[in-house]
Amino acid sequence: METFTHILNGFSVCMQPINLWYTFVGVFIGTIIGVLPGIGPSAGIALLIPVTYGMNPTSALIMMCGIYYGTKYGGSTTAILIRTPGEAASVMTSLDGYAMAQKGRAGAALAVSAIGSFIAGTIGVVALTLFALPLASMALKFGPAEYFCLMLFAMTAVSSLTGKSPAKGMLSTILGLMIATIGIDLQSGQPRYTMGIAEFQDGVGFIVVVVGLFAVAEVFRGLEEVHKGTAPPMIKISGKLWLTREEWRRSIGPIWRGGIIGFVIGVLPGAGGTIASIMSYTTEKRLSKHPEEFGKGAIEGVAGPESANNSDTAGALVPLLTLGVPGGGATAVLMGAFIMYGIQPGPLLFEKRPDLVWGLVDSMYIGNVMLLILNLPLVGLFVRLLYIPSAILYPLIVAISVIGTYAINGSMLDLYMILFFGMVGYVFDKVDIPVAPLVLSLVLGGIMEQSFRQAMTISGADPSIFVKSGISITLIALSVISIALPFILPKIKAMKANDVEE
Repeated sequence: METFTHILNGFSVCMQPINLWYTFVGVFIGTIIGVLPGIGPSAGIALLIPVTYGMNPTSALIMMCGIYYGTKYGGSTTAILIRTPGEAASVMTSLDGYAMAQKGRAGAALAVSAIGSFIAGTIGVVALTLFALPLASMALKFGPAEYFCLMLFAMTAVSSLTGKSPAKGMLSTILGLMIATIGIDLQSGQPRYTMGIAEFQDGVGFIVVVVGLFAVAEVFRGLEEVHKGTAPPMIKISGKLWLTREEWRRSIGPIWRGGIIGFVIGVLPGAGGTIASIMSYTTEKRLSKHPEEFGKGAIEGVAGPESANNSDTAGALVPLLTLGVPGGGATAVLMGAFIMYGIQPGPLLFEKRPDLVWGLVDSMYIGNVMLLILNLPLVGLFVRLLYIPSAILYPLIVAISVIGTYAINGSMLDLYMILFFGMVGYVFDKVDIPVAPLVLSLVLGGIMEQSFRQAMTISGADPSIFVKSGISITLIALSVISIALPFILPKIKAMKANDVEE
C-alpha cells in the first residue's frame, strides 16, 4: 500500500508543468539523436549534463532519462529507410525494416516500430514499477561465469542469421570476433593487433563498422546500379501508411514477447539492448511458421527487436536505481548525473528520495505517450525520403554517416575505416556472406572474452566454474538447444508433412 502511495505521489511530481516540459524536451532531443548514427544516448546525456547544472535534480534527471529512451525510437528511422542503424540495437531492425521499405511498406515498418516501442516501453515501465527490488537481487547472482554463459547463448542465437550457408555465416562470425580482439588487453594492459596505430588501442568502434557495412556499402551498391543502368525504379509506397489487419495480427505477439525479453535482458548489467534485440529476433524467427521470410521483409523482424530494444531501457534502470550499478554506457552517465546532484543510487534511494525515484519512473509513462504522439504523425514525412532522387539520397546518406562517425572521436581514421568497411560490405554482398553475424559477434566478443578470463582467474583456471551454478547450467543447456534447433526443426516439419500426405 505504501508503494502504491509513492506511485501516486510520483505522478503528482512528473505531472507538474515544468517536469512535463522537460520530459518533452528530453524525448524530442532523444529522437533526433537516435536518427543520427554514432551519437547515441551516452553522448547525448553527457553533452547535456553541464547545461542542467543548477536545475532541480528531479527535472534534470527526468529530461536525461527522456533522452535515454527517446533515442530508441529515433534509431529505427534511418535503419528502416536508408539501412543506416542509428545505434547498435537497431542493426536487427535494419534487416527486415529496410527490406520492407524496398517493397513499399516503409510506412508500416515505421508505424509498427513506433507502436511496438510504445507498448513494450510501457510493459518495461510497469515491470520496473512492480518488480524492481526483487529483480535486483537476481541480477546480483550473475558473476563472470554466468555472463560468459549468457554471451555464449547469445552467440548461438546468431547462428539463425547465417543464411543458407552455415560456412559463410561462420566466416562472418569469426571475422567479427577477430576485430573484437583489437585494442588494449584489459587483463595485461598490453596492446593487441593495433599495428602500431594509437587510435586502435581503444579498439575498432562499433559504429564505424556498422555505418561502413550497412550505409556506405548500400551507397556502393546503388552507385553500381546507376552506373550499369540497372537501378530499380523509384520505390512507391504501396497501400496505406498504417498497418493492415494481417500485419497487425502478425505483430502483436512479437511486440509482447519483445517487451518481456527486453526487460529481463535489460536487468542484467552489461547485457544491453543489442543482445535483447538479437534474442527477440531469433525467438520470432524460430516461432514463425514462415522463417524463410525473415531478412526479406517480415514485419515480425521489425516489431520484435524494436520492442525488446525499448523495453530494455526500463530494465537497465533496475540495477541503477536499486543497487547503484550501471548496466551500460548510458546508465553509467546517468549515474554520474545522480552523483553530481549529491544523490547516491542504491537500496536507500527508495527510502530517502521516493519523490525523485517515483517521479522519474512515472515520467516514463508520460514520455512514452509523448513519443508515440510525436513519431506517428512523422511517419508520412519520413517515408518521403524514399522519393528523393538517388543523386541526392546517396550524398545525404554519406553526409549523415560522416557526421555521425566523426562526431564520436573527431578522428579522420574513423572516416577511412567506414570507407574500408563499406568496401567489405560491398564484397560480402557480392559473394553472399551475411554481415549481421560479423556485427553481432563484434558486440558480444569483447564481453564474452573478458567474462571468460575473469571466471578462469577466479577459479584458478578450473573450467568447472562454468557448471557450478544453476544459472550457468541452464544457459549452457539453452545454448545446446539453440544450436540443435536449426537441424531438428526441418526434420520435424518434414515428418509432419509426410504424416499429412499419408
